[in-house]
Amino acid sequence: MTATHSTLFPPVPDTADAVLDGLDPEQREVATALHGPVCVLAGAGTGKTRAITHRIAYGVRSGVLPPAAVLAVTFTNRAAGEMRGRLRQLGADGVQARTFHSAALRQLQYFWPRAVGGELPQLVDRKASLVAEAATRTGLRLDRAELRDVTSEIEWAKVTQIIPDDYPAAAARAARQLPRDAAETSGVYAAYEDLKRETGRIDFEDVLLLTVGILQDRPDVAERVRAQYQHFVVDEYQDVSPLQQRLLELWLGERDTLCVVGDASQTIYSFTGASPDHLLDFRTRHPAATVVRLVRDYRSTPQVVHLANGLLAHATGRAAQHRLELVSQREPGPEPTYAEYTDEPGEAQDTARHIRDLIASGVPASQIAILYRINAQSEVYEQALTDAGVPYQVHGAERFFDRPEIRQAGVLLRGAARAGANDPRLAAAEGLAAQVRAVLGGAGWEPRPPAGSGTARDRWESLAALVRLAEEVAKARPSATLTDFVAELSQRAAAQHAPTVEGVTLASLHAAKGLEWDAVFLVGLADGVLPISHARTPAQVEEERRLLYVGVTRARRLLRLSWPLARTPGGRPPREPSRFLAGLRPGSAAAHPRPGTAPGSGGVERGPVPRPARRRSVVRCRVCGRTLTDAGEVKLTRCESCPSDLDEELYERLRAWRARQGRLIGQPEYCVFTDKTLMAIAEAVPGDASGLRAIAGVTARKIRAFGPEVLALCAGETIGGEPDAGTDAAAPTGTEVKPGAGPDGGQGAEPAGQDEDAA
Repeated sequence: MTATHSTLFPPVPDTADAVLDGLDPEQREVATALHGPVCVLAGAGTGKTRAITHRIAYGVRSGVLPPAAVLAVTFTNRAAGEMRGRLRQLGADGVQARTFHSAALRQLQYFWPRAVGGELPQLVDRKASLVAEAATRTGLRLDRAELRDVTSEIEWAKVTQIIPDDYPAAAARAARQLPRDAAETSGVYAAYEDLKRETGRIDFEDVLLLTVGILQDRPDVAERVRAQYQHFVVDEYQDVSPLQQRLLELWLGERDTLCVVGDASQTIYSFTGASPDHLLDFRTRHPAATVVRLVRDYRSTPQVVHLANGLLAHATGRAAQHRLELVSQREPGPEPTYAEYTDEPGEAQDTARHIRDLIASGVPASQIAILYRINAQSEVYEQALTDAGVPYQVHGAERFFDRPEIRQAGVLLRGAARAGANDPRLAAAEGLAAQVRAVLGGAGWEPRPPAGSGTARDRWESLAALVRLAEEVAKARPSATLTDFVAELSQRAAAQHAPTVEGVTLASLHAAKGLEWDAVFLVGLADGVLPISHARTPAQVEEERRLLYVGVTRARRLLRLSWPLARTPGGRPPREPSRFLAGLRPGSAAAHPRPGTAPGSGGVERGPVPRPARRRSVVRCRVCGRTLTDAGEVKLTRCESCPSDLDEELYERLRAWRARQGRLIGQPEYCVFTDKTLMAIAEAVPGDASGLRAIAGVTARKIRAFGPEVLALCAGETIGGEPDAGTDAAAPTGTEVKPGAGPDGGQGAEPAGQDEDAA
């Protein structure tokens, strides 16, 4: 993760010009562009936060930007806290750096009594229980996964300014992956809003909605806000939702004193309402804007950057048209490596072994991360690391400053700081670090960690992080006292800027955004997981590609990509490596060797049971010519959205025949043929065995077993057991499976519960 020890207490630049020292030409261009609209297109690892904080500091120090008139907004408390810390170090105290919600809530609290009257309604921190109660009112019982997903749908609807009645149509237009019927979700949404009104509460989305409402309806309030804030900076602008964009426009009024920074290639939160269109349309809205591109990558080696650029080179869509070609500024490092395994536990165990060896070679555990697509994947890695004796932390779990041992440590440290020389624990302790060690001894900290892993080890690691932070503070400022350290902890707690815990980080790709490590293990990279199976539209698949791009660009030096062929030991291996790796991993069908790179460098390792690399031939849509990657589309040889020439009567006869065959062999209907295979047959209407064999999913064995009857049906003949034409016999409905699942080959169906995880 981003190191903090060297920037705790650096000297403040003497002059405004000194603020510009150390910036590259493009960063300097950003820092000195203080007037008019400014758009910074910043690739991963290019120092965007450095550029915009130096811009603010240079403007403040040169007298162009009054500090109290600047509002910098971003999306997480951690990012806002980091921005405030950097501005403080650059001598730009007084600038407000907040999240959108924090800035809006502050304004709402101040203006509510004047604009509305009375006290602001109570803020709901966690809305799940309220959504559950709303669901009960509508007669629904949601399980845990459904509750989470329905809550996310409500949040999406609100940030995209969609009312309950309009939700079904809007969800259909956006091709949302719905956890429940759209009408049911709409009813829960409406009941949830009623419940909040009845109990006098608001949620975080209401904070933005109500602030927008007050600024729109009360020109006097809007003018007061605009008089206070005259210059705006927006970080991660590609993640702005329509509601946040509307709030920003109301803050600005008719002015254009705005600087935005973002990267369309890192748009990975569209499921929450984020859209890169605001970033990509900035020049359209502001034709005179200064546009600066940051492409010098200071984070990753040329080898990692080459892979990241290669991923985006195959991207499609609007964001891809504006991609930034990164140029690494670091010394060369090792090539990324690839590994294939027979199953997930084997992948996890070998990953843990590699990490244990890395730590033994001197790489700190805190500089290693395992990144995966969905949170459900973490469990097997937690077990594997525990078995290997490797400490770890799950990013996105309980926040550092909320842990019981940290709260207890804070109480002890504050008490010792107040007592000073009167505290007997401090009598024999010389220096800040020694004093912190002495005080934390009362909370259970010892110089040596406990054996093994588990709760005791987790507790020790948390306290050890405080000890290391004290050592860093003492090194950066030898005169620092225990009171100074307590103040540092208070600032960090307010910003949720946790010290580094010495353990391997486990995180979803969404949660890893904004972080970085020396070594990154990208795991579970199989089709159906990345891209996730419910990414159906081209736009959804492209967002999955960007998610992998974010994962790749988290690595500074070492990068390892792996995938399992099956979920469980001995399970049928239906998976393929992620389609995004085609042409990038050595040995894949479209791979092009990098000039000057030895053949096979960064090659594919094999898991416990080697398999030869499997190649997928290119299949193009017979209607529009697009290359097909979805297993169901490959079977149909056309895009789902392209026109179908399905013979519906034949399709229904095939379904009825399949139901009878399933009963005869005592197997589910999809063991005969899946729905997609029947649909492909009814579209192709083959006239002989070779035409039937050309259809994906129709094997030689199935031709021997079922070919004659299928071809007879295609020829319009009536076969034994089939109702005569005109008989009112409804074809039984086959078992519903996801495209390509089952014995016809292709990708396995995704297990329940693997859904988009909100970062």
